[in-house]
Amino acid sequence: MKSRIHIVGASGSGTSTLGNALAAVLPHTNLDTDEYFWVTKFTEPRPIPDRQELLKNDLQQFEHWVLSGSLAGWGDCFIPCFELVIFLWIPPEVRLARLEQRELERYGAEALAGGSLYEQSQAFLRWAALYDHAGTEVRSKTLHEQWLAELSCPILRIEGDYSTEERIAMVMDVLKRDQHQ
Repeated sequence: MKSRIHIVGASGSGTSTLGNALAAVLPHTNLDTDEYFWVTKFTEPRPIPDRQELLKNDLQQFEHWVLSGSLAGWGDCFIPCFELVIFLWIPPEVRLARLEQRELERYGAEALAGGSLYEQSQAFLRWAALYDHAGTEVRSKTLHEQWLAELSCPILRIEGDYSTEERIAMVMDVLKRDQHQ
């Protein structure tokens, strides 16, 4: 069985959800790149050397892990650790609707027009909307495709609006096939 799994995709594609779900059915610890990237969530990024050191320590601490979220660029030094990378993609309209709903759940009325977090929320949603069409200057499908092309480990692409249960089944199929080879 693959012990070191990385899940990557756009914000709102379900990387954290799948990471948590896999950690519930596998003997793996779920780690999320947001915990390493941010000093203060979504407002103050952590310096790259500090992110790398924190993540390195946690990856060494656990024998079996699932790392969810993007680390393309700042965490390329961890590429040799990955035994399987899962790439998630869902249609932009589905992903952006999820993100809008998540913003409302997270911040309530403060994320609505006139709220104290409205501008921050709108800036985030504009950034997230770039994913499918931007170049490599931001977290984008183009950047992720380029990054995936450089990997030597197996890649499982899950592209489409699948439920978490369907995604788990796809991953488990790959892991079972790997055990029998």
